[in-house]
Amino acid sequence: MQVLKFGGTSVGTTESTLKVLEIILNAAKEDKTTVVVSAFSQITNKLLFAVKQAIEGNERYKTTLDDIKYTHYDRVEALKMVNKDSVIKFIDNEIAVLSEFYKGVFLTKSITEKTEAIILSVGEKLSSYILASVLEVKHVNSQELIKTQSNYTNATVNFNKTDTNIIDFFHKNKDNITIVGGFVASNSENETTTLGRGGSDYTAAIIAAALNAEKIEIWTDVSGMFTANPRIVKAAFPINEISYLEAMELSHFGAKVIYPPTIIPILDKKIPIYVKNTFTPNENGTLISSKKQQQRKNPITGISHIENIALITLEGNGMIGIPGFSKKLFEALYFERINVKLITQASSEHSICIAIDIADSNNAAFAINKFFEYEIITKKVIPAQVETDVSIIALVGDQIKSHQGVSGKAFSTLGHNNVNVRAIAQGASEKNISIVIATKDTNKALNSLHAAFFENQIKQVNLFITGVGNVGAKLIEQIKLQQPYLLNKLHLNLRVIALANSKKMVFNKNGIDLNSWKESLNNGESTSFNSFFKKTKELNLLNSVFVDNTANKEISEHYPDYLKESISVVTCNKIACSDDYSKYENLQYLSKEYQASFLYETNVGAGLPIIDTVKNLVASGDEITEIKAVLSGSLNYIFNNLGLDEEHSFQNVVKQAGVEGFTEPDPRIDLSGVDVMRKILILIRESGLEMELSDIENISFLPKSSKEANTIDDFMETLKTEKEYFNKFLKSALANNCQLKYVASFKNGKAKVSLEEIEAAHPFYNLKGSDNIVMFYTTRYISQPLIIKGAGAGADVTAAGIFGDIIRIGKS
Repeated sequence: MQVLKFGGTSVGTTESTLKVLEIILNAAKEDKTTVVVSAFSQITNKLLFAVKQAIEGNERYKTTLDDIKYTHYDRVEALKMVNKDSVIKFIDNEIAVLSEFYKGVFLTKSITEKTEAIILSVGEKLSSYILASVLEVKHVNSQELIKTQSNYTNATVNFNKTDTNIIDFFHKNKDNITIVGGFVASNSENETTTLGRGGSDYTAAIIAAALNAEKIEIWTDVSGMFTANPRIVKAAFPINEISYLEAMELSHFGAKVIYPPTIIPILDKKIPIYVKNTFTPNENGTLISSKKQQQRKNPITGISHIENIALITLEGNGMIGIPGFSKKLFEALYFERINVKLITQASSEHSICIAIDIADSNNAAFAINKFFEYEIITKKVIPAQVETDVSIIALVGDQIKSHQGVSGKAFSTLGHNNVNVRAIAQGASEKNISIVIATKDTNKALNSLHAAFFENQIKQVNLFITGVGNVGAKLIEQIKLQQPYLLNKLHLNLRVIALANSKKMVFNKNGIDLNSWKESLNNGESTSFNSFFKKTKELNLLNSVFVDNTANKEISEHYPDYLKESISVVTCNKIACSDDYSKYENLQYLSKEYQASFLYETNVGAGLPIIDTVKNLVASGDEITEIKAVLSGSLNYIFNNLGLDEEHSFQNVVKQAGVEGFTEPDPRIDLSGVDVMRKILILIRESGLEMELSDIENISFLPKSSKEANTIDDFMETLKTEKEYFNKFLKSALANNCQLKYVASFKNGKAKVSLEEIEAAHPFYNLKGSDNIVMFYTTRYISQPLIIKGAGAGADVTAAGIFGDIIRIGKS
């Protein structure tokens, strides 16, 4: 004997029902087969909706009832059964009876559990009768077999009577295929009862256990039990084999594939359960059995969750050392018939925390406060505290107890993704670690935990990018080209979730297509950097990184907001790190406090590893005593290309530097020395010293007219009118056999930036193009400085530096 159970989605359409019929006939070729079937898809929900309409006095319940009737008519018609007339008559009779009960609900504006059970039983009665009729096989009403107590809508099974009924019926029944409606039962008075939502699984298990069946097959719309909910965690995959207890834990904590009580009747008899997909019947699915699993490398079998949970805390000094508080608490809940999902108690006995369905939270709090009225009045305890909008995440696995560090890995993963843990429970059997978190963090928690335990070879990094001009566009191009390499070699999956420029912004939680990102951005909504942050926060994706490719002060002021949400920040924008020291220090603090990276290697030297070198020197105990550097690629380009002819005049060379992408959008930032001041300031701060931008001496080479120019156009015009002024610098350098370099220096606690004539023997003399160079003198590098030299400007190298910071975060 084998028992096959088909869920509502399996018989949801004519096409799927035909697949079910084929599966049944193929199975029956191998062994005697009992089929348990649920109501057609959505029928139970429609029956409940009609109840709601009737209670509200809405006569449209009749329309809903007609819809239910015609749904079954249509199925009978589509299946082309030979005994159609008798099936239609059966449907009419059931609907007629149902109408009378609905009329009573409509008139009284109320419903009893007894009436509700009768109404809800109709779906399974109709679906099983139709299936049996089309196959022309034996049909039995499950009310004749399964006997329960009189808790009508969630009845407890009387196994002695039920097992006897099932054995007697099937001993007499010689048919090879028998169809049974799931979910429905009856009490000793033959009144209709039901086994609770999902009870069709339970029906199958009860029959299988009574008959010592060879196996149970649960046919549904997914290919087995998954490592997590595949609708939320796209990387989830089917579990090949799982133990009974693991399946019970996962199903109890929200895995909808199998109804939790299903395991109980067959546990001792060790009947295997196969969870299969009706729509892809050849896939393996999941085997649930008592078979001892081979030692897995991964201690976690699956991750499940329950939403719509409330957390209730009872606490007070009067609880410490006093027996009976727990008993009284659970009595209060018992009398209200409230089921407890999770319990945790501090070892100090100062508090007890429970998790329940959010729908029960008000009744629970009222009952608890009533039971502890005296203790509350005498201030031994405080009134029950209710926290709503929380979820329970459950990590399940038989082998958790034999692996060290599972809890640590889970909590570290959640902490890294800014998911706050509200409560924890772990049984002594160590098969389940249950964690209560805010509901808003559920998706992120599931995805991050699944990545940590099941996808540790692939890490997903989600990018939110502002600035798609020269640098930003190059960055996107580099990401697109390198995605295959990163995935295959570094096991990083980079996704660009959002893009923004000064006018438009676009979000796609599944990742923007980098082949058409410009079109997507052009069709986006109007840019608001505050909204950009809010949307990033609301998406709440794991491993989120905010990337700023601009020189915008307003954007830099949002960095603390991102870091506080554990969203890493990567930027080439120098404003934040060269702002007031207190703000710079706060960003460093927030980065550590919220475990979010704050990386800005491109603030100095574009893609050169200058800041990282300083950090490593300081971390290793070295002390930087002097810095001498050419830090402006744009100024180095300008003075390297400056000539006395018109083509190489100061104005024309500055224009060309802008075209090449070496200058800031506003060239005054470069030529005024402010950009270099910011860079040397950042290096000084990274060396461990406190300094403000105003402490740096700026010996400007610009004439007064250029300094006083109000607009970029006015400024560029002064470069033309002051041509001879700039030629004087070049003529002097040539006369002295020197090169002009704009130099930043720091020594003895003082810093300055200035245009200098560099002699031929100096390391700066042969610095070409837009290259940068930095010389560090330290307590270790005393006479011969540590020199870093290379391309220090340009969209490509700056984008590469930003890309490098992103990869560093991905690998961390």
